[in-house]
Amino acid sequence: MKKKKIVSLLLVATMALSMVACGKKADDAGKSESGASNGSDTPLVIGWDAMSQKFSPFFAESHPDMYLDDKCVQLEMLKVDRAGQYILDGIDGYTAEYNGTEYTYYTPANIDVTENEDGSVTYSIKLREDLKFSDGEPVTIDDVIFSYYVVSDPTYDGPSTFASLPVKGMEEYRSGVSTLSVLIAEAGKDNTDFTNFTEEQQKAFWDACANEGAAFAQSIVDYMVANAGVAEGDVKAAAAGWGFDLADGATTEDFFMAIGEQYGWNFSSMDKEAADVTIADSFPEDVLAMSTTGVETGESADHIEGIVKTGDYSCDVIVTEFSAPAIEKLATDIAPMHYYGDASLYDYDNNKFGFPKNDLSIVREKTTAPMGAGPYKFVEYKNKIAYLEANENYYLGAPAIKSIQFKETAGPDKVPGVVQGTIDLTEPSMSKATAEQIAAENSNGEIAGDVLTATLADNLGYGYIGMCAKNVKVGNDPASEASKNLRKAIATVIAAYRDVVIDSYYGDSADVIQYPISNSSWAAPQKSDPDYEIAFSKDVDGNPIYTEGMSDDEKYDAALKAALGFFEAAGYTVTDGKLTAAPSGAKLSYEAMIPADGTGDHPAFGILTGAKESFDKIGFELVINDLSDSSVLWDTLSAQKAEIWCAAWGATPDPDMYQVYHSQGGSAYQYAVYSDELDALIMDARTSADQSYRKAVYKECLDFIVDFAVEIPTYQRQNAVLYSSERVNLDSLVKDPTPFWIYLDEIANLQMQ
Repeated sequence: MKKKKIVSLLLVATMALSMVACGKKADDAGKSESGASNGSDTPLVIGWDAMSQKFSPFFAESHPDMYLDDKCVQLEMLKVDRAGQYILDGIDGYTAEYNGTEYTYYTPANIDVTENEDGSVTYSIKLREDLKFSDGEPVTIDDVIFSYYVVSDPTYDGPSTFASLPVKGMEEYRSGVSTLSVLIAEAGKDNTDFTNFTEEQQKAFWDACANEGAAFAQSIVDYMVANAGVAEGDVKAAAAGWGFDLADGATTEDFFMAIGEQYGWNFSSMDKEAADVTIADSFPEDVLAMSTTGVETGESADHIEGIVKTGDYSCDVIVTEFSAPAIEKLATDIAPMHYYGDASLYDYDNNKFGFPKNDLSIVREKTTAPMGAGPYKFVEYKNKIAYLEANENYYLGAPAIKSIQFKETAGPDKVPGVVQGTIDLTEPSMSKATAEQIAAENSNGEIAGDVLTATLADNLGYGYIGMCAKNVKVGNDPASEASKNLRKAIATVIAAYRDVVIDSYYGDSADVIQYPISNSSWAAPQKSDPDYEIAFSKDVDGNPIYTEGMSDDEKYDAALKAALGFFEAAGYTVTDGKLTAAPSGAKLSYEAMIPADGTGDHPAFGILTGAKESFDKIGFELVINDLSDSSVLWDTLSAQKAEIWCAAWGATPDPDMYQVYHSQGGSAYQYAVYSDELDALIMDARTSADQSYRKAVYKECLDFIVDFAVEIPTYQRQNAVLYSSERVNLDSLVKDPTPFWIYLDEIANLQMQ
């Protein structure tokens, strides 16, 4: 074995920091002083978004559920520091400087990364030996191995993508297994071979499809009749609008079967297509369980060769090739095997891992009642409030505040709630209006004062305006130069309005961005880079559109003139400065969907409005569809029917672009950019440990996407955390919050007055 440490893997993310020559005294990040608060018996009430009650380290999906569980209840094996760098040696404390201050971070595990001569990579995990779960039981490596096996199980259908890693033996472990729902569906209604399931199970499945399944599909048809102009009873048309092609005379059961086939008969995934009726709430329990009940139909390994226990507090995970996102996927929550699984079913030496393979039912049973080794213990969820209490066994010291309440709070009620005392802390959506609302409550007229204190940090994500290449094109080729020129014509005018509108909406709490990536990422191009460019600022001949000192109106006129050049190059007929005819496959009118609550309350609404007025001057129509129900947008995107839309992407510390832009990525359908060239670039960046190289390759990816003109980068906003200055001890607030280190990372340190 060649002991070649992959040092650059530690540099998962860096930011442009404001550094000073001499750092301040080191602060302990996340280390609690037990009982430090004079008001520790006073509960902290956090104004929280609506929860789905999936408080599980394995199955939580929504942001409110995941953050409550991950940051408060569970023990995260790894953390990132304020600059987004993964901490691989935090057991004894890892110190790094940020913004002129040295901070020391502690983690429950160290990970040593070694590249082997055969190209494989070994991740050696070592746990602290003094960890305890909230019930007092010790944390050992068996809990880590159990957690890995849960998310590797062939029947696992949660959000973790750990099983996608090239872990040695993973494919063999997951092969030769199918689910009851798939087997019964593939066998058909008239099946007489009951080798893998019973006749009773088959009947129950098909009865559910004919009854509850048809009702599920009918609710979609009803929705399309009410909202999309589909004729009553026209199942084929309704299905087409939902993204499914059915034959003439199709029934609602046929529609349901098509949905089942698309989602591999996983009922949880199929519920993503739900209108008013859900499978989870309508199907019989025994049938629901069929999509998560595994059946071995061929050869399957009884263990994963690349997960190797090396001691009571250590193990190795071996991947067959380097993968940059691997460290992020390895950074699992350490779930208690004795709680989520069955200790009597764990015997590592005999390939038993705490639950029956292909059956996660005992794990799923605990989804609404989590337990872990984090700073707080989950007590209950009642009347839209999640109650937590301090974990006395927390390895960094018992939290200063003894109890926390996460209280569901509507957006407009968040700032008033802190003022009125119904909540103590919340995360309002920051805008210029919100900042003015906060400042008005303080005697100093600032966002930090005697009544309210708001702290700001960049959001780990960005806002954008997208276009689907499949629907905004010339002819039949979305990748043709003519199609790109059409999209560039639209993007050039829209992009011209970003500066004024974003400043008007957000003020100082957001910046316009020029590349489709969060400015928080180490891979984001910087203004100081020699090849940095303003998005859509050149004409069809590659000449700059704008000159120094132009007024806003002059910029709008210049953008419109450039757009005419792109339209003409796309094949549009231009007469006397106006479009008079569109080429085959293109149109003179396109729809832009924006989830602005039907009131125009969206940071990009003014951008679209300004662009529409400009387009009107040249005979091009931009139809703005202001949606009161944002789910319509997500449904339209899923059906690949959207033309232009406004939305935002979330991000992770590692800027892997696979999910969004790779042809096989889960969200690539939104843009319909299916390019072997882009796919190769994304995979190339994934398989390198050299951050400088990866950044250069990602710059090529970003340039490709901008040239394809399917995404107009719009804004990088800031997140706000709002505290009551009168009830929360402001000296205990997290120092230097960033997108990667937020107040929940130091929730154990927070104190009440």
